[in-house]
Amino acid sequence: MTTIRIENADVIVTMDAQRRELQGADILIRDGVIAAIGACPERADSVIRADGCVVTPGLVNTHHHLYQTMTRAVPGGQDALLFGWLSTLYPIWARMGPREMFVSAQTGLAELALSGCTMSSDHLYLYPNGVRLEDTIAAARTVGLRFHATRGAMSIGQSDGGLPPDDLVEREADILTDCIRVIDAFHDPEDGAMTRIGIAPCSPFSVSRELMRDAALLARDKGVMLHTHLAENTEDIAYSLEKFGCRPGQYAEDLGWTGDDVWHAHCVKLDADEIALFARSRTGVAHCPCSNCRLGSGIAPVRALRDAGVAVGLGVDGSASNDSGDLIGEARQMMLLQRVANGAEAMAAREALEVATLGGADVLSRPDCGRIEVGKRADIAIWDMRGIHSAGAWDPVAALVLCGPTRVRTLLVEGREVVRDGHLVTLDLQALVARQNRLAHALAEG
Repeated sequence: MTTIRIENADVIVTMDAQRRELQGADILIRDGVIAAIGACPERADSVIRADGCVVTPGLVNTHHHLYQTMTRAVPGGQDALLFGWLSTLYPIWARMGPREMFVSAQTGLAELALSGCTMSSDHLYLYPNGVRLEDTIAAARTVGLRFHATRGAMSIGQSDGGLPPDDLVEREADILTDCIRVIDAFHDPEDGAMTRIGIAPCSPFSVSRELMRDAALLARDKGVMLHTHLAENTEDIAYSLEKFGCRPGQYAEDLGWTGDDVWHAHCVKLDADEIALFARSRTGVAHCPCSNCRLGSGIAPVRALRDAGVAVGLGVDGSASNDSGDLIGEARQMMLLQRVANGAEAMAAREALEVATLGGADVLSRPDCGRIEVGKRADIAIWDMRGIHSAGAWDPVAALVLCGPTRVRTLLVEGREVVRDGHLVTLDLQALVARQNRLAHALAEG
């Protein structure tokens, strides 16, 4: 039995039911689980001092395309809307293989960890040159983050009226067969699971109605979650109206894609009826503010979604459309955009932090995470507030979102250190960056 005590934190932001903030308190961790909070005089195997620090639950990333970390700031795609951006990048991604997927995922997850993230989902929807979902699962295990890998797919290529090139789409029967394979091999439904699998056809414009319906049936049979892109921008809405004769929310409901086992990425263009539908059905939303800005998609109606009772979490989205993997930065961006759209009182810093932690855990159906409570998993971020970013701050909890720091000091996942003193301890980061750059340069030269 291993015990750790986090000692004398300036503030512990619990995100419990009362949203308590505890001053000068400790946290006792036993075998990866939070055993006590407050005064913890019990001797521990190791002690982590938290003087001058704000302690929060680990941040949760609810939408990513980790393979895109190798294609940041690509010329030709920097100033395009979604469909044009995809058309530029598809031919580049088609040249990637298992090694590129593995290293790109390592890099993206390492970046997330340094920004305070303890759990991330990933949406991998293309499988060129022998790529398999386990390439990203293996990467997550080397970094040490909790990982929700979704088996994405595209089945309608350009010759059939779709957006992706024909060489990046798969037969729908093969897609469903591989979904079964990876669920059976890797999905862990238990509390404390480090790996879970979801089913995630890419989008309504890259798969058939039949695959969407069959994916929903399979996910319910296997007890896993469903994920896709929905209502991302005006092009997305126009496509749905033209091809399906309805808005994206109606399309999703007709095919079984609403419920507490479903979360949709972006949802920038949901209307009032669709927001009400998501609230009634307890369908979740992954909000990606920086990517939405980068692609000119618009400002998602987060205030209206949360006021209606919809579960909302944050996502950094792919690093080819962000182009960063800074999750605490996403929280700040979300708060600022909601204020731009709805006024200065639309979202407070503490609410933004709640969406980044508790909100994301709820979207991914992880009541065992996203909170600092007895019995919950010890996924914890420790932020040193004594540096230049927060110098002069009167409210350290609000300062974490308003001014920083932007890099976590210590990060624990299941009670294991992933970041110590601001440095990743599970990987040689310098060597990883060198590998990433070599592979990226080779893609660019190709």
